[in-house]
Amino acid sequence: MRITNTKSLFAWDCLDDSPNLKTIRQFLRSVPDAKLLESLRQWRGRGRDDYPVSVLWGVCLLTVLLRHSTTEACLGELRRNAGLRSLIGIETEDQVPKKWNMSRFQDVLGREPQLSLLHEVFDAMVRQLAEEVRDLGLHTAGDASGLLARCPRSKKTARSDLPQPTGGRKEYTDEEGKVVKIVEWFGYKFHLLVDTRHEVAVAYRISSANVGDNEVLPDLLCDAQKNLPPVEDKGEDHKPRGRIRTLAYDKAADTEDVHELLHEAKISPVVQNRSLWKENFERMLPGHDGGSNVVYDEAGTVYCYDKVSEIPVRRRMAYIGHEPSRGTLKYRCPAMHEGWKCPSHRRCNAGKKYGKTVRVKREINLRRFPPIPRATKQFERLYRGRTAVERVNARMKIFWGADDGNITGAERFHASMGVVMVVHVGLATLLAACPRREGTLGKMRLGPIAKALHQKLKL
Repeated sequence: MRITNTKSLFAWDCLDDSPNLKTIRQFLRSVPDAKLLESLRQWRGRGRDDYPVSVLWGVCLLTVLLRHSTTEACLGELRRNAGLRSLIGIETEDQVPKKWNMSRFQDVLGREPQLSLLHEVFDAMVRQLAEEVRDLGLHTAGDASGLLARCPRSKKTARSDLPQPTGGRKEYTDEEGKVVKIVEWFGYKFHLLVDTRHEVAVAYRISSANVGDNEVLPDLLCDAQKNLPPVEDKGEDHKPRGRIRTLAYDKAADTEDVHELLHEAKISPVVQNRSLWKENFERMLPGHDGGSNVVYDEAGTVYCYDKVSEIPVRRRMAYIGHEPSRGTLKYRCPAMHEGWKCPSHRRCNAGKKYGKTVRVKREINLRRFPPIPRATKQFERLYRGRTAVERVNARMKIFWGADDGNITGAERFHASMGVVMVVHVGLATLLAACPRREGTLGKMRLGPIAKALHQKLKL
């Protein structure tokens, strides 16, 4: 990979469609799969070892890494390419496994304890990457995407503790609440939590298609917090803070339980709110009587009314900031803050140099009054970062073929997605460790992060 110095740390647009042998060798060296291979050897026991488990595992990785649409295509390339065979321990063409050997291996890889160890490989790679990239996971975004899968051929194969493929349906509505688009699929839901700046997945989960996003989010967030070491700075309680600062999500995560979970974890939610109010679209804050001119809407935006004019005029109050020690959101008179004259100035700001201030207690409704109010530029900027998870989902489906729908059986599907995620974070590690070229005739240089990764992984 040839990456210029002006590219970002994770230059996903510089990935090779067909990696060379050096890149493949570095990738295989960066995967901490010792425990997984040992478990596979114990599972095989004293059985026939015509095709070692390390070879079968290497074929699984190469199928995704080389972007083959089927396992048979990867096996065909291994028969033709002696240099590629040597990287995974195959000496001759006759030692290349058959397609039914790979099918059985994937079935074993998707069972316990191999499946948990496969997930641990992904977790370990994210942790070692997060130790060097200190801002990985500061601002995150989550989303769920539908993946196609095939129904098990018999009821016996469907008897598994893993989630089974089911029918999924998603409706898209306009501003008036009318359904304008319907998407249906048969398969699974793929839940991702990614870093919005680097577009690197820090946690993933797979569920049936009929499971809600809010049901999986607690486990997904717990996995991400384990994979991301805490930062050095400490909060007001003098305890190390978690690395995740914000979490962006769509309306699927706008529930009381999710907001309470994020509040306990000291993570600022950047979640689009659902429209549930059918009447009284403006309500008064607790402690404000009928004489008050301050109201709020369903999204938690605070307004004040100019009642002196003949026709009352509603204006959005100026947001000053979040006060964690008080647990409040501070708002100020918009006229005093922006420097324009308001007819209600004497009525609201009499004897106040700073102008009228309103403090809203977040405990009134954590879902409606997040630390970053929805009607702010900061919220809009952070919410735009949610497109990062959509780009990562697109790479999973288009670049690595996670949505081909040609996999039958829950075990094989979960094993296949686990391999895809290992390849994803492995290539992210190689991108961060890749030397950068300075100018047209410049030399290739290693940055501080690249040097640290080279020393740790011995690339």
